[in-house]
Amino acid sequence: MAFDYDLDYENLDLRKHPELYRVGKGEQGVLLVQPYKNEILPHWRFKTPAIAQESCDKISEMFEEYREKDDFVGMDMARKFIQMGYTRARRYTNYKGGRKYNEDGSIKERQIDPEKAESAAIFKKRWDEIREDEDYLKRKKEHQKKYG
Repeated sequence: MAFDYDLDYENLDLRKHPELYRVGKGEQGVLLVQPYKNEILPHWRFKTPAIAQESCDKISEMFEEYREKDDFVGMDMARKFIQMGYTRARRYTNYKGGRKYNEDGSIKERQIDPEKAESAAIFKKRWDEIREDEDYLKRKKEHQKKYG
């Protein structure tokens, strides 16, 4: 089922109401779902490979803490931030300042930034590990079956 953008996320604690959480596609809702957004966002960085590694390690640690607490929503939100670390770092790899389009709407020419590419690779490696994590996949399937 698609991510539900109609919920009042500013006033909704999805730790208390996991039944309202929908996985959605990709990174949908990553900057909405509370309290996870406020817990994870302060650690999400990718400016340099060292910063990206520290960020990815911390968010991965949070993913495991959510797993220990049997908190699938937290696990999935950590996964989304890791995925977003990859996708945003890739955007900054290809386009200086992260802006893909010129003011007239045309696509800018790519300018590869090797440092951002390395940051992206750090997040990509962990994201790939999560996508193959059998326990995570089992919990995801159970959540979707139970709640949609």
